[in-house]
Amino acid sequence: MNKSAINMSLNVPSQEKVRKNSLYSDDEFLDEDEPVQWPDEGINSQGSVYLPNTGSQASPTKAESSELVAVIKSGWLEKNPPQGSIYYQKRWVKLDVDYLRYFNNEKDMYSKGLISTAFITNVTSVGELKFEVATNNRIFTFKAESEAERNEWVEVLQDCTRGRSLSSSTMNPGSPLTPNYQGFLELKGLRSKLYTVVASDKVFLYKNVEDYRIGIGITSIEMNVGNIKDTDRRSFYLTTPYRTFSFLAESEQLKEQWVDAMRSAIGEALSNSEVAERIWAEPSNSFCADCGAPTPEWAAVNLCVVICKRCAGEHRGLGPSISKVRSLKMDRKIWTEELIQLFLLLGNDRVNSFWAANVPPSEALTPSSCSEERRRFINNKYRQGKYRKYHPLYGNQTELNNALCLCVQCSDVLETLRLIFCGADVNCSTGMTSWPTPLSLAHEHSQTLQAELISHNLNTELPRLDVCGDMETKHYTLQHCVSHSGFLFKTGSMARAPERKAREEFSRRWCTLNDGTFSYYENDKNSNPNGALKSSEIACLAVDPPGKHGYDNTFEIYSEAERLYLFGTDDPDSHKEWVKSIAKSLIPASAEPLLRLSFDRIGRLKYKDGLNLQTSKVGWFALVGSTLHIYLEQSQGEEIHLRKLNELSIQQDNEVLVLVEKGRTLYIEGERKLDFSGWCSAIQTAAGSGGATLSQQQLTETDIPIIVHSCIDYITQCGLTSEGIYRKSGVNSRVAALCDRFRHDARSFRLKEAEHQVDDVSNTLKRFFRELEEGLFTSEDARIWLSTAGIEDESRKISQYMQLLNRLPRVNKATLQALITHLYCVQRFSDKNQMNIHNLAIVFGPTLFQTDGKDYTAGRAVEDLIQHYTTIFEVGEQQLKKQLDEIHAIQLVRATRSTKFPGTEPGGHFICTVYLEEKKADGEQHVQIPGSMTAAELIFEVLDKRNITAKDKDYWTCWEVSDKEEMERPLHYQERVLPILHSLGTDSHLLIKKYHAMDAMISYLANKGDPSTHGLIKFRDERNLLGLGTFHDRYFILNSSSLRMYKDVRSNRPERDWPVKSLKVYVGIKKKLRPPTCWGLTVIYESKKQEKSDKQQWYLCHETQTEMREWYASFLSIQSDGNVWPQNGLQLTRASRVLPESRHGNVSLIPLRGSENEMRNSVAAFSQDPLAMCRDVR
Repeated sequence: MNKSAINMSLNVPSQEKVRKNSLYSDDEFLDEDEPVQWPDEGINSQGSVYLPNTGSQASPTKAESSELVAVIKSGWLEKNPPQGSIYYQKRWVKLDVDYLRYFNNEKDMYSKGLISTAFITNVTSVGELKFEVATNNRIFTFKAESEAERNEWVEVLQDCTRGRSLSSSTMNPGSPLTPNYQGFLELKGLRSKLYTVVASDKVFLYKNVEDYRIGIGITSIEMNVGNIKDTDRRSFYLTTPYRTFSFLAESEQLKEQWVDAMRSAIGEALSNSEVAERIWAEPSNSFCADCGAPTPEWAAVNLCVVICKRCAGEHRGLGPSISKVRSLKMDRKIWTEELIQLFLLLGNDRVNSFWAANVPPSEALTPSSCSEERRRFINNKYRQGKYRKYHPLYGNQTELNNALCLCVQCSDVLETLRLIFCGADVNCSTGMTSWPTPLSLAHEHSQTLQAELISHNLNTELPRLDVCGDMETKHYTLQHCVSHSGFLFKTGSMARAPERKAREEFSRRWCTLNDGTFSYYENDKNSNPNGALKSSEIACLAVDPPGKHGYDNTFEIYSEAERLYLFGTDDPDSHKEWVKSIAKSLIPASAEPLLRLSFDRIGRLKYKDGLNLQTSKVGWFALVGSTLHIYLEQSQGEEIHLRKLNELSIQQDNEVLVLVEKGRTLYIEGERKLDFSGWCSAIQTAAGSGGATLSQQQLTETDIPIIVHSCIDYITQCGLTSEGIYRKSGVNSRVAALCDRFRHDARSFRLKEAEHQVDDVSNTLKRFFRELEEGLFTSEDARIWLSTAGIEDESRKISQYMQLLNRLPRVNKATLQALITHLYCVQRFSDKNQMNIHNLAIVFGPTLFQTDGKDYTAGRAVEDLIQHYTTIFEVGEQQLKKQLDEIHAIQLVRATRSTKFPGTEPGGHFICTVYLEEKKADGEQHVQIPGSMTAAELIFEVLDKRNITAKDKDYWTCWEVSDKEEMERPLHYQERVLPILHSLGTDSHLLIKKYHAMDAMISYLANKGDPSTHGLIKFRDERNLLGLGTFHDRYFILNSSSLRMYKDVRSNRPERDWPVKSLKVYVGIKKKLRPPTCWGLTVIYESKKQEKSDKQQWYLCHETQTEMREWYASFLSIQSDGNVWPQNGLQLTRASRVLPESRHGNVSLIPLRGSENEMRNSVAAFSQDPLAMCRDVR
């Protein structure tokens, strides 16, 4: 326990004996009253505070007890004091919705301590008969008399606190009510002050402000039994039948304010209690209409139900158009005599005979139900009207309106309520000029309670109905009326996706689908179903591929209760009809076009997209092959081609599926783990390469297979001048490995010059076309292409080629044009690579037409396509000119490089834009980056070009800067630049500037010796995809091998453990994360396990700049093995710098011009279109 917890005890001497300074006193605050001699010092050596009190304690009367908060559970427990003593003290413990309180005995009215349930973060069983109640700041240990009693306490506490925990570690106010007045008051007999809060009709006592903010208090005083007695000067008394509290204010003026505030609380308590007492006079109103909690203090005045505080919160979420929530104690003006009489006449039991006539036991609420369960139940009950007892006239608008007009003339208000919430229009015409509306008709017949009920529902949004006729349907969704029956074979329901199920694991069941309910029976003679699912409970319907299970045709139903139901049949027609019928009952009319699809999976999912990432919406999704059809809110239906996605990933602890396409990102959320995992698996499979034809490959936005695009892009950058390109053979094992990687997931695979050889890549491209099912020219037209090559009339031959080109499928045509464009570029370098049009045709003819190569007809066709490229593919003069300009630009840059660097081999450098001191146009410097260049060499390359002399302790450094993430990282002076350049995003750049903090960091490391460090740092994880969450205090230890994070300094086990040399540490944090200070670090950890990359990003926020600098110095020292900066500065590095001694792989020179963004855009354009590099040359 921390010291603040130990010092928070307030002990009162009991009547049996004087309690002196107890070695084992715990953090209890109020004890029994007794006349005692108070010690001179208010605070003893153990941190206990003696709280004097006068007046005798009495047992509460029945009337007074009704005012107390409803108790969920109570009983004797033993509590461990904060000093950690082995002795436990017996306490009477009570749990209500808002607080866990503990008393000296069961007769005490005022607790010795209370814990706000909103701050309880965890309740766990520990050791023998013990359990811990944990908040963000403290841990309270209790011990029960038996294991069953312990388990019951744990379960009730977990249910009570589930969904109520505050996101922040502090709260203001600490009480569940808004404070009317608050501040410090001294209690007579103490030399310390208590923080006192007057809130509504209660007074709360806390030891200090911090305890008030973290929800740990002493006691609360109900002011309906209180009285204020004003005494001399600064003191006054708060008297109750159980105890007298003598307070001392800091000044006479403040005393007057305290007295006024407490007297106002008494007045509010007395006046408000009158309404509540009258409402509770009807026995059923003394229990919540939704969860059954006792003494509910709220009501939905238009729905005529009395509800508890927690249910009232969910009612507010429905909006005032559905539920008008009012307090029995605070909203005095609304409670007219007529409204009170209406609630007494109806009562919760009678009203629930309508609202809750059909509640399944599994869906019923209890007082300990969590917020999510309450939200679902209350939404179903009042917004959807799911459990209503339908009126016989339901659906007949005219008859409903006529019945309402008759009913309001008599006293049957329950019938009126049933009519209104089954669709009767409270504003309908009565047909009588003098009394045109039901409200005026009720007034005319002196039916004041009828008028009161109607007046509160003039603008109420009715439950969503399945209606017909002339009834208003603006807020409702029409459901399909579907009926189907027959025999199916069924397995037992499952909690996870099944392996293959054999035929013997299925049982024959009679199944029916009627009125939106799918039921299955033992046989067609039984009247009681073995089980049933309402269409509203079905989250997803999945159609299995034939033969997946023992029966040829099967389908899976996923329920909201996280269960999977598997049905099968050998009759494909029956299977198709069942799937169609279930889907029709499941899908709303707004998404009806989905029913016309031959879907593999259909259902509803939550999603987020666009600019609003705070609120989830419900959408309807259908997966058909590799296309995801979706109907989102207020949309007309969309399609996402999964094989053309830019990115597909599962993030945030496997609870968010991210689909990124051009100009849009869609986040699909996992509300239910079972069906969401099925969706993820199905979408990932559909987004992968589905076969050996072109259309089944993963594609770019321009319909080119990613494998073709990647290979062409790589060879354009690295192999245009490679001698014998496409003619030389690669290493067969490496080519096969590349083919497998592309086949597994081409979207996530990147070719890198340092890892892959040009000839291996070129042979991968050829093997892909050679093994392509149906070929590039299609099996149907390939022979026509070959015969066209034999036509002697050139103009007729070209015309025939153009006709055949337009006959190709869209993907085949785009792929052929990209390939021929690339080969046209290759042959323009034939003086270097020795691959002219004829040589390329010899290689690619048999490959593309998949022939044995003995006949040159295939080669002649490819030679024609390359030679007549501009005509066949309709490349205009301007486009051709740009292409020639590109070739000229490439040759010019190559010639310039050869002159300036005569010792280097052709190919192997990139041109990069680096900025000096700040990112401005006048700070740009274009530099060639060979593969061996270090950060120090780049620094002096730039300084040399700018004629800047580096002085001692200037600490010129190369920085990797990310504008989007608002962070930067100094490169180590020995770090290679080229890999950094390849990893930069379009919003990042390299910057040369002085590192002003380096001198202080070097001094710190020299004085410290050991770079290891530790301490408390504010931490935030980036795993929350949508940017929600806050910074929390965590204890970090950094040593030579790892960075470890602990929950606090006393924790024994780390929450996280990272290898320190695998971390990239950047200076800076995005402002939109609202860091508590401006001294922050962004840390990125990326590990590669087999083919899966695990990337994490998180943030550390320090209290001061010095603290941040010292931590960053420790990171740099450990990652560089103590070699943070060369001992003699960068001059030696400069003296030893030489021009690149050899080629770095086969990387050819790419001219990258202009600003960094323009440079990146050039690369992107070149990747999409190999001809783009020469366009817009200036």
